[in-house]
Amino acid sequence: MTISRRRFLHASAAALAPLVLSRAVLAAPAATEMKLGLVTYNWGKDWDLATTIKNCAATGFAGVELRSTHKHGVEINLSAKQRQEVRKQFADSPVEFVGPGSACEYHSPDPAVVKKNIEETKAFIKLSHDCGGSGVKVRPNGLPKDVPVEKTIEQIGLSLREVAQYAANYGQEIRLEVHGKDTAALPVIHQIMQIADHPQARVCWNCNPTDMDGEGLEANFQLVADKIATVHIHDLRSKAYPWPKLLELLRGAQFTGWTLLEEGNVPADIVGSMRENQKLWTALATK
Repeated sequence: MTISRRRFLHASAAALAPLVLSRAVLAAPAATEMKLGLVTYNWGKDWDLATTIKNCAATGFAGVELRSTHKHGVEINLSAKQRQEVRKQFADSPVEFVGPGSACEYHSPDPAVVKKNIEETKAFIKLSHDCGGSGVKVRPNGLPKDVPVEKTIEQIGLSLREVAQYAANYGQEIRLEVHGKDTAALPVIHQIMQIADHPQARVCWNCNPTDMDGEGLEANFQLVADKIATVHIHDLRSKAYPWPKLLELLRGAQFTGWTLLEEGNVPADIVGSMRENQKLWTALATK
């Protein structure tokens, strides 16, 4: 039986269509789906856990990083039963526990202090796991005088690797906040992350003025773009930081993690301010 050239080409095109379509779908970039959350520093520092969850749910904040020492009470001294109760409070709500925000740091020239901070980080890792979180925020907090810079950077990086290895056993991330005098410089953070060299060691971008140093925001962003797990944004009503450019960079990096509002200045109406920020964030994140 003979088949006309036209019919042959039509049949061939029909057969190839699903393959072409599947390749096109695979080649298309994934949609960016950033999430908005709150850090309890300082807008939620005086709220207990139930109030924190209620206020986040009411204002469209889908998650919360609980800064240690605040009124929420989610700390490493909680019993197993209390941890279960914390997990249940989040599970029964639309708000996710992003993880604890610790003040653990590894820059001290005193080995005993560094060891204490490492052990405390491990306790926070267990807490985050038990309460349903996904990671722990830690930080560098400066470069000590009279110690070679490279020595301190290596010490922080190796400490970060140790706690990241431990975190992997619990399915947790370690999120290194871009923080501290001199250590908030992105080239320094980049060096620390290279030494840490572990998939569970990630970066918490912190929206500092120093982000614009050197070659500027975009160049500094690219130094750690593939390591960013969380972002600490500030009050979006302020023009002190280039929010449109940051969100553009995050979208370009296909970032799908948490952008967490952390603001030291406390407004008279915190909940109202959260609602305003949610609207501004939605406009920026979905452009």
